[in-house]
Amino acid sequence: MTPRTARALANLPPHNARAGRTRRFPVALAAVLVVVLGLLLNAAPAARAAPLYGHDISWPQCSEADGGFGLPLPPPTTRFVIVGLTRGLPFTENPCVAEQVAWVRDNGKPAHAYTMAAFPTTAQLSTYRARGPWSPSSRAGQLSNAGYSEARFAVETLARLGFAPPVVWIDVEPRAAQPWPTGTASQQRENRYVVEGLMRGLRDAGFAYGLYSYLTGWQTITGSWRLPGVPVWATAGRLDTPTEALDRCHQASFSGGRVHLAQWYDDLRDYDLTCDPYAFTPLPMPASTLSGSTAEFSGDWNNDVLARVSATGDLRLYAGTGRGAITAGARIGAGWAVFSALETPGDVNGDGPQDVLARERTDGDLWLYRGNGTGGWLPRVRVGTGWNIFSSLIGPGDFDGDQRVDVLARERATGYLWLYRGNGTGGWLPRVRVGTGWNVFNSLIGPGDLDGDGAADVLAREGATGYLWLYRGNGTGGWLPRVRVGTGWNVMTALVGPGDLNGDRTADVLARDAGGTLWLYPRRSSGGWLPRVRVGAGWNALNAVF
Repeated sequence: MTPRTARALANLPPHNARAGRTRRFPVALAAVLVVVLGLLLNAAPAARAAPLYGHDISWPQCSEADGGFGLPLPPPTTRFVIVGLTRGLPFTENPCVAEQVAWVRDNGKPAHAYTMAAFPTTAQLSTYRARGPWSPSSRAGQLSNAGYSEARFAVETLARLGFAPPVVWIDVEPRAAQPWPTGTASQQRENRYVVEGLMRGLRDAGFAYGLYSYLTGWQTITGSWRLPGVPVWATAGRLDTPTEALDRCHQASFSGGRVHLAQWYDDLRDYDLTCDPYAFTPLPMPASTLSGSTAEFSGDWNNDVLARVSATGDLRLYAGTGRGAITAGARIGAGWAVFSALETPGDVNGDGPQDVLARERTDGDLWLYRGNGTGGWLPRVRVGTGWNIFSSLIGPGDFDGDQRVDVLARERATGYLWLYRGNGTGGWLPRVRVGTGWNVFNSLIGPGDLDGDGAADVLAREGATGYLWLYRGNGTGGWLPRVRVGTGWNVMTALVGPGDLNGDRTADVLARDAGGTLWLYPRRSSGGWLPRVRVGAGWNALNAVF
């Protein structure tokens, strides 16, 4: 994103570092490169689908007096510009960002912006851990809030400049001056919380966002986090021509998202191009990507509850507040009484928004109701037949560790538990039997990661005893030893796994008692339950809560 000098100063990996750069260039060389770029631009086909060629700029284009290197701004032939808002790290500002934005305006160039992401320092975490929408009671919430504050710092720069680009890209790369911890899977999960905080901070400010990185950097920092619904700006590294950058437009991206922009660089500038058929217009606002969430439908990054009205068959959305409460329900569907099973599995088809699975009562057809990310639906798709053989469907999220949504199904006749592994595009890989004897349970739910180890878990209530058992997933499609986490749960007429409902980034449980009161059982990040909280009454009028 920054010119080669900045990457060299940041000590990025050799794959992406711009090392050995001199700080000044002969005027003749600069002129030749400008002419070459102009020829490239002028040679672009006039067809509508032809890529547009542009540049990204940041603090190295500032004068030396302002702390930059005096590198040249883009040539007049550039078709667009992406302006860096920071001086290489979060909570810093590009010292000449105002002049660069003025240049963009004076020259009539379309423009995006980008901002840096980094793991917070100890001082930054102390300062920003409570400055965001998540509860600071857990480390995960604190890290998310720190990332949110990184985004807010960038947003404040944009507001002061009156600069409202259609997209703000999040640069996720190694930073020697403020390194990402990458030694363990747990550290990589923490890095994800920071990046999610940035995404939400931009979204809450009304900006569409995307991700800039490269394959090995993304893998090292996030553990190859798969985010198919989030746009990508992909770098091809140091090149003499844009050929390989064009290839990036059609190759699988580092995160699985669609590539909208590709970049390459040389000793003088960073170059960018748009990927066919992307025009330089605002991108769709990506849906929430809450870690492990399977129940966020309204697009506000707070987990929700869905319920079906007994008398009418209407489906209602009870939007979560992110603080352990839910709002009054809104009708989002009619005629749902025809279904004998309803479940929230997550994003089954890989487009970003989360979905619902519904099994038809009469013929056992399984339908995927694709969420649109704002509490509504795209056209439904049939994803299975003969599913009436199952007495329970569970949406645990990603159960086998491939970052694609899976489904667990209990066979009525045998008590076998089957894992239907999602293929990430709305279909299934061959099923695998992952348990026997599961008919002893009268309620099964997928709460998400309840024990904090990063793997999806299952809660099972034993019919004969009312014991509540935590079946801890091992992250690869199997189980760790089960743990009893409650007694007397047979007094509850419904159990629901909404994910994190109180904003501390730890999965919670909802339970309805015989009187129709809905209770939140918050889970501690260290294990065990916090005191339960009453969140609603009159829930006996609903015959499915999920």
